[in-house]
Amino acid sequence: MIFFDVSKTGAAGHRSGLTRVSGRLRDGLGTHALEARWDLKAHGFRNAASFGPEKDDWVFTPELFSEEERPGLTAFLDSRPCRFAAIFHDAIPLKHPQITWPRSVARHPGYLKLLSRFDRIWAVSHASREELLGFWRWQGLKQFPPVDVLALGADFNAAARAEALPAPSGGEPTVVPRFLCLGIIEPRKNQSFLLKVCEALWADGARFELHVVGRVNPHFGRPIVDQIKTLRRKHRSLLFFHEAADDAKVSRLFRHARATLFPTLAEGCGLPLLESLWRGVPCLCSDLPVLRENADGGGCVALAPNDHAAWKSALAQIIHDDAWHTRLAREAANRPLPTWSQAADTIRKALR
Repeated sequence: MIFFDVSKTGAAGHRSGLTRVSGRLRDGLGTHALEARWDLKAHGFRNAASFGPEKDDWVFTPELFSEEERPGLTAFLDSRPCRFAAIFHDAIPLKHPQITWPRSVARHPGYLKLLSRFDRIWAVSHASREELLGFWRWQGLKQFPPVDVLALGADFNAAARAEALPAPSGGEPTVVPRFLCLGIIEPRKNQSFLLKVCEALWADGARFELHVVGRVNPHFGRPIVDQIKTLRRKHRSLLFFHEAADDAKVSRLFRHARATLFPTLAEGCGLPLLESLWRGVPCLCSDLPVLRENADGGGCVALAPNDHAAWKSALAQIIHDDAWHTRLAREAANRPLPTWSQAADTIRKALR
């Protein structure tokens, strides 16, 4: 049996990338897995019936954790009551501590060390795999588990792709082109840079809508929200902020989007890019190795991070060049893309 760890994400009230990965893999595994949570009193995993994993079972976790958050976890792993597998997302807190939640920065070194005690790991990209292996080597570890790459699902809300695709023009007719920027509001996602690019285009007379979607990082997000509010006073009919958008609203925004804009500075995988491709919506994204893993297959334009001129030129082109936009949309719509069901099957077949 697979015991699926939902200690945090099972009760999460927001839809971060991590919670989306956890929720969709859990749905994909269906009856092949039982939900389990870390029991602070028993120092072990328990499901709703209070049964714990046995020797031939697996505990599978897509969550982040530490000894401080789960007292007794190190001893539980070392006692080997069962087998352990995990999803590794990224090493962003170690690479960008100045713009990462303080709690994540403090937790991450211990988290990566605990992962070395597991039996199997799946990284969400080749780039994140190399980050994890590089950390272990830097720590001088001689033995660590195999790390494979799991292709995350591209399907959005498990909808059939034929139903999800927009019209070739980029959705239902609108007065002006609409663009979607999806991600938590924080410096890492680089919305501040994108707002400056859009402001320059609006000052030049370009007419397009920018829809920014994401919950606000309480440590670093407020200055970006203030920037949005300031720009909204000047461009109220062109700039929109959707802080608490649920999946249904995001789906509607995708239906109307001419392209998505993803100027991020660091990612473990880049779910917004994958979800955009599933919808047949082109994506202008940062030229990062992790994003190129999916962007190079078509439907995307990779641009140097923080290159104002390059982003302004590409955005202007996709606004005005219908032929270029149609080619990108066709590439996105015709790409073979992984599904969450396939990702879950990969895990299920391996954890036998």
